Amino acid sequence: MSFTGPSGRTSPRGSVPPRGEGYLLRAGLLLLTALLVTSPARADLDDRIGQSLFERTWVPAPASTASTDGLGPQFDGRACSACHDGAFRSPLKRARIVRLGDADGQPDPVYGRQLNRLSVQGIPVEARLDLEWSQVPAPDLDLVMLKPAIVVTDLAFGPLAPQTGLSLRQAPALSGLGLLEQVPVAAILARADPDDRDGDGVRGRAHWVMEPDGARALGRFGWKASTASVAEQTAKAFLLDLGLSTPAMGPAWGDCTPSQRACMDAPQGGAADAAELNADILALVVRHVEHFPAPARGAEGAEQAHGRILFAAAGCDVCHASSLPLAGGGTIAPFTDLLLHDMGPGLADSVGEGGATGPEWRTAPLWGLGRAVASGAGLLHDGRAATVAEAIAWHDGEAAGARARFAGFSAAERAALLAFLQSL
Repeated sequence: MSFTGPSGRTSPRGSVPPRGEGYLLRAGLLLLTALLVTSPARADLDDRIGQSLFERTWVPAPASTASTDGLGPQFDGRACSACHDGAFRSPLKRARIVRLGDADGQPDPVYGRQLNRLSVQGIPVEARLDLEWSQVPAPDLDLVMLKPAIVVTDLAFGPLAPQTGLSLRQAPALSGLGLLEQVPVAAILARADPDDRDGDGVRGRAHWVMEPDGARALGRFGWKASTASVAEQTAKAFLLDLGLSTPAMGPAWGDCTPSQRACMDAPQGGAADAAELNADILALVVRHVEHFPAPARGAEGAEQAHGRILFAAAGCDVCHASSLPLAGGGTIAPFTDLLLHDMGPGLADSVGEGGATGPEWRTAPLWGLGRAVASGAGLLHDGRAATVAEAIAWHDGEAAGARARFAGFSAAERAALLAFLQSL
C-alpha cells in the first residue's frame, strides 16, 4: 500500500508518514496570506522566504518534510550558507571544492565534474582531499607566495582518468550579482580586445556559452565566466554542491555517474519525473541572491585617493574597470570587465570550462575586497593569497605589465595603492 503526499511523491507505507491536517492548514494559510498581501508586502515575504531557503539545511531523502529533502547522494555542503555567509555573502574561509575535467572540459567518466567530499548514509564518499603548500618567491616584491597542491587519497571507485585534471576553487562572493546581471552585453563587448589591437598586452575576450535551453549567451558568472545568469549559476550550485536537481538542471542523482550504481539508485527527493526542488523554490532563492547588495565602500582619505591614481597608472583599471553602465540607467563600480584574461602559468589549471582554457580567468570583481581580507577569506580563485599584495604578485600573463609597474612603485606608493584596494 502507498500514499501520495502534497508533493505528488508516492511513498511506501511506513517509510514516510503523510503530513497531517495541521501541515495542510498552515500551508493553506500561507498561500492565502501570499495572495492577499499587497505588492510591497509580497516582495518582502518573498525575500524572507528566499533567505530562509538559502540558509536551510537540506536533508537526505526520504524525509517527512518533502520540501527540505533530496540532499546528495554526494555533496560538498548542506546549505547554500555553508559556503556563502555573512551580510554580504562573502566566501567562508576554507569553503573550497575540487572541479574535475580534461583540457576540453569533459568530466571524469567515473567521478563526474566535481570530487565530492560528503555523502549520505550508505553511499561511499568519493575521496579524501588534502592540500599541500609550497613556497614560491616573488623577489621583485620581496614576498614569499604560497601555492596549494591538491592531494587526493582513498578514491572510492578507482583512479581518476589519465586525462582528468583537478582545479581547486573557493566559493565566490555573491554580493552585487544582480547588478552585474544588468550590465548590457554591448558594454562588456566594448571592452573586449581579443586581438590586442591597442598593443597594451591585454586581450580580454568574451566567453560565449550555451545555456541549459540551448541558447547562446554571454557568460559573466563563475571563476571562468561559464554561466550567463544568476538563475543558471544557482541551479548549477544546487546540483553540483548539494546534489539537488531543479527544473533548470538535473539529474536527481546530482554528479554521480553510472559507475556509481549505489549513488544513482539511492532515494531521491522528488517524484520519478520531477525535480527535487520545484521552480518556485528555485525562483525564490534566485531572487534572494539577485538582491544581495553591492558592498559599501570604505572611507577614502588622502592616501586612498592617491592610491586610486596609482591604480590607474599601473594599468590595473584596464581589466578591473571602475565603472560599468546598467541597462536601466546609472552605473556601478564593481572593478571588473567580466571578460576572460590569460593570467599566466602560475595561476593556470588543467581543466577546460566551456571555451575557457586553463590559464584564463574572468576578472574578479574587487568590490568588497577589504571586507573579504578582514574576514580571513583567501583571495584568487583557490584562496591561495592571504593579502592583496600576494594576489598582485600572482598576476602574470596579460597582467604582467601591471604587476611590473606595481613592483616599480616606491614602498609608499605601493602602500597607498593597497590602502585604496582595501577601501573597496
